[in-house]
Amino acid sequence: MYEYAVAWEWLNFAFRWLHVITGIAWIGSSFYFVALDLGLRQRPGLPAGAYGEEWQVHGGGFYHIQKYLVAPAQMPEHLTWFKWESYATWLSGFAMLCIVYYAGADLYLIDPQVLDVSRPVAIAISLASIFGGWIVYDTICKSPLGREDTRLMVLLYFVLVFMAWGYTHLFTGRAAFLHLGAFTATIMSANVFMIIIPNQKKVVADLIAGKTPDPALGKQAKQRSTHNNYLTLPVLFLMLSNHYPLAFGTKYNWIIASLVFLMGVTIRHWFNTRHARKGEPTWTWLATAILFIVIMWLSTVPKVLSGEGGQEKLSTVQQPFVTAEAFSQVRDTVLGRCAMCHAKEPGWEGIIAPPKGVVLESDGQIAAHAREIYLQAGRSHAMPPANVSGITDEERRLLVSWYETAVKGGTVQ
Repeated sequence: MYEYAVAWEWLNFAFRWLHVITGIAWIGSSFYFVALDLGLRQRPGLPAGAYGEEWQVHGGGFYHIQKYLVAPAQMPEHLTWFKWESYATWLSGFAMLCIVYYAGADLYLIDPQVLDVSRPVAIAISLASIFGGWIVYDTICKSPLGREDTRLMVLLYFVLVFMAWGYTHLFTGRAAFLHLGAFTATIMSANVFMIIIPNQKKVVADLIAGKTPDPALGKQAKQRSTHNNYLTLPVLFLMLSNHYPLAFGTKYNWIIASLVFLMGVTIRHWFNTRHARKGEPTWTWLATAILFIVIMWLSTVPKVLSGEGGQEKLSTVQQPFVTAEAFSQVRDTVLGRCAMCHAKEPGWEGIIAPPKGVVLESDGQIAAHAREIYLQAGRSHAMPPANVSGITDEERRLLVSWYETAVKGGTVQ
């Protein structure tokens, strides 16, 4: 059964790779069409119903593109739909959420010092917040509050701030950031699935039936597309943050997440303004830099933890690893070869926070990260990096034997 850990790791890698590929496709097409839309030019002699056109050059050829605000007088024979990039990105991301955070809920999702709940309850909270978020967002957009774009976006920003604060009071810091990203990405993908594509299909159906399409359908789709445009960069930051504990593992992590959304607005504003040929608002780069410096400063504030000290309580998953015969030798190996970096206060020069937030200073912490130790320091030589602590082949074999023995004799995989 210990080979399950290897297979599961490769499954994680496969879906992560797929998620990156589909994400590139979705974000790339989204950014391209936003830039195209903003760069459209009007001229005399455009076909009836055409709003503007754009000439582009790429790959040794020229492209002549025209946009119709509602639809052309006749449906073209060939029509390309941009939707599967969004759907595949969300589906692969949700698969990763299940693989990493639901299957590993005891380690990555639940923090007893934040909210001590069972795995099913934590997963239920996760699912409810993600799918419930879309319902709240969609309701606000369709309400009278959604009729004015600027007011709507300010209101939605405060919803995101509330969610950032709320998630840090439900899950681990790492899971809080990931869930805020999933919450936002679900809104973005649901915009495509529930609003943008259905509205476009209604327009196509009206054209085929000889009816005049409702312009409100295009206006609504445009509003949701604009939201997606400004939310993309913060989602990327939140998805990458699990590699950087200075972002998610600090006292004011929810404020950091909130400021990231503002950086997404300032960066995209510069690109949008430039693509619309309305100048280059360089002040946005200064604003972004200031926000990032504030984020860096916030990450240096010591995090106050509660519930520390006393007898360490081991879960049923951790117990087989701690009670394994070779655990005392494993503990000595981990403390001697790994804990100089993976400590609350790392002793290795240049490292100011434990990599990925992983601390290996107690029996429970070592047992909780047994699979990672097995894969990265036992089955592979990924850790320590460049073997800076001089771990021997015999010690690596010890880690492998310890994990596999505990798995065979316990209830873990």
